[in-house]
Amino acid sequence: MIRFWQCIIFLFPAVFFVSCYSATPTSTNISFLSDSIALRKHVTALISPIGFRNYLDTATLNNAADYISQEFSKISKRINIQDYKVEGREYKNIICSFGPEDGERIIIGAHYDVCGNQPGADDNASGIAGLLELVRLLKDTDLKYRIDLVAYTLEEPPFFRSNAMGSYVHAKYLYDNKIPVKGMICLEMIGYFNDNPKSQTYPIGFLSWFYGKTADYILIVQKFSNGSFGRKFNRSVRKAPIIETKFLRSPKFLAGVDFSDHRNYWKFGYDALMITNTSFYRNQNYHLEGDSVETLDFKRMACVVDETFLAVVNLTK
Repeated sequence: MIRFWQCIIFLFPAVFFVSCYSATPTSTNISFLSDSIALRKHVTALISPIGFRNYLDTATLNNAADYISQEFSKISKRINIQDYKVEGREYKNIICSFGPEDGERIIIGAHYDVCGNQPGADDNASGIAGLLELVRLLKDTDLKYRIDLVAYTLEEPPFFRSNAMGSYVHAKYLYDNKIPVKGMICLEMIGYFNDNPKSQTYPIGFLSWFYGKTADYILIVQKFSNGSFGRKFNRSVRKAPIIETKFLRSPKFLAGVDFSDHRNYWKFGYDALMITNTSFYRNQNYHLEGDSVETLDFKRMACVVDETFLAVVNLTK
């Protein structure tokens, strides 16, 4: 069943329009393509017992990068490392590719660094775990487009919104080399859900009229004038939703809309969207020590990965 709402939100002195709608699975009998046990394994492996994957702890950050690279290489030989330096330290994006070498690209990305000294299970080991499962699912898939799965570094403060972000470095490389990009999908915090009433908040309170007050869904976020890729992706998801999924198109200045790596693809004129559980609007462990493996729902994570995979495959037909 698909429900659709449109709402006009008036703020003085600005007026802006937010498009809100949702897709609900018609069946609860789900046969997972993704492995929830593997998702837990990946999240656990990324959380180091002796360090934190922040910009200062480069040893731990590089251990996480090595783990991602090793997992990529189990499936594909098409692995590239994008190295760059910031303030005298070396950082790296890890890229795994599928599909035609010279084909127009779909980028699916997630960041692996954390903010400060905290585990970062949901933020964003969950996104990386999803990326690693997508690698496995894409292995034997016939693809019309080239799919690049990218694990980014330096998404978090103090480099957030700067040109040092791994996603900025990657997007700029594509732009500078005139590489054709169909669109970009950002996986940003996809593991935390809460079925308790009033567990979901919003940047504007009355968005709860349209999205509800329970943190039991995944959200696909886009800005206005995002192009055809986002519309086609949303349409693909709505045809066969696997998890309760809600959609938002809004101006970039709505708080949270550009709070991850997709923002840098927008800068270079590429269509991009974010798949998220809404971050700190839901997860009270955000950027705290409580962001642990035990707080995540790996079955619903698997649903998010499956839904992403099937939507992407449908786009490549």
